[in-house]
Amino acid sequence: MTTTETTVAPERPPRRSAAERLRGAAAAPGLGPFVALLLTMAFFSLKSDRFLQAQNLSLVMQQVMVVGVLAIGQTFVILTAGIDLSCGTVMALGQIVMTKLAVANGVPALPAIALGILTCIGFGILNGGLVTAVRLPAFIVTLGTLNIAFALTHIYSQEQTVTGVPSLQTALGNTFTIGGTDVTYGSVVTIGLFVLFVYLLSQTAWGKHVYAVGNNPEAARLTGIATGRVLIGVYAIAGLVYGIAALLSVARTGVGDPQAGQTDNLDSITAVVIGGTSLFGGRGSVVGTLIGALIVGVIRNGLQLIGVASIYQTLITGILVILAVTVDQVSRRRMR
Repeated sequence: MTTTETTVAPERPPRRSAAERLRGAAAAPGLGPFVALLLTMAFFSLKSDRFLQAQNLSLVMQQVMVVGVLAIGQTFVILTAGIDLSCGTVMALGQIVMTKLAVANGVPALPAIALGILTCIGFGILNGGLVTAVRLPAFIVTLGTLNIAFALTHIYSQEQTVTGVPSLQTALGNTFTIGGTDVTYGSVVTIGLFVLFVYLLSQTAWGKHVYAVGNNPEAARLTGIATGRVLIGVYAIAGLVYGIAALLSVARTGVGDPQAGQTDNLDSITAVVIGGTSLFGGRGSVVGTLIGALIVGVIRNGLQLIGVASIYQTLITGILVILAVTVDQVSRRRMR
C-alpha cells in the first residue's frame, strides 16, 4: 500500500498596502526629524541664495556645536526617563574652573582642562547618586544642582569674565580649510562624539541596559541589570560630555564666561525632543538628537539670513517642541 505525501507550501504573509508601508516608514526612528530637516533646508535655500553656501553651513555647525554636545548627555538622561536641568550651568562652571585655574592660578592648561571636566563629572555623579540612592525625581535633583552650579560659577569667577585664556584651551576653535571652506576642529570633535556615542548606545551591552532601564526599570532589575549602577553611569557620562562642551564653549568664544549656558539646558532638551527621543524614556537615538540640533540651528540661521526678528526664532522653536511631544504621545497611544 502506497501513500502519497503532499507538501503544503508555507503560507505567505499578506502583502501590506502602500498606506501601511508608508506608516511603517514614518515610524522609523529618526526618519521624521530627518525629513523635517530636509524640508527646512529646502525652504531656506529658496528664500536665500546664501543659505546653501558651504561657508554658511559650516557656520551652522559651529553655532550648534556646544548645544549639540550638551544634547548628547541630555539624550542619555532622557532615555532613562529623567531630565537634566543643570547641564548648562554645570558646563558654565566647568569652563570657569578650567580657564581661571590656568589664567589666575598658573595651573598648566592641560591639567586645568582636566580639572574643569572632572568638576562636571562630579556634578553628574551627584545627580545620579541622588536620583538612585535617595530616589528623588530627576527634575527636582537637577533643578537644585542647577542653582548650586550657577552660584558656584559666580562665586568663583567673582562675576568677572576670564580673558587671556591659554592657546591650548582655544585650539578647538581654530580652523582648517576643505574646498575653500573653513571648518573648526571643534566641529570635527562634535561629529566624532556623536559617532562614538551612536556606537555605544547601539552596539554595546551598556547601551542596551540604558534602553531597558528607560523602558521599565523594574523589569530591567528582575533580569539582573544593576539599574542603580546604570543610572549613575548615565549621569556621570553626561557630566563628562558637559565638560567637553565647556571646552568647546571656551574654544568658540575665547573666554571663560560666567553668564554662559543659562538657556542651554532648554536648548539641549529642545534638540533631544525634536530629534524624536521620548520624554517617557526607552526610545530615541543620538542620531535623532544631532538632527534635532541641526533643525534648530538651521531655523535660527535661516531666519537671520532672511531678516526675521530673533523673537520669531524662539516662537517657532517652541511650536516645534510642542509638535514633537504631541507626535510622541500619539505614537505611544497607538503602541498600547
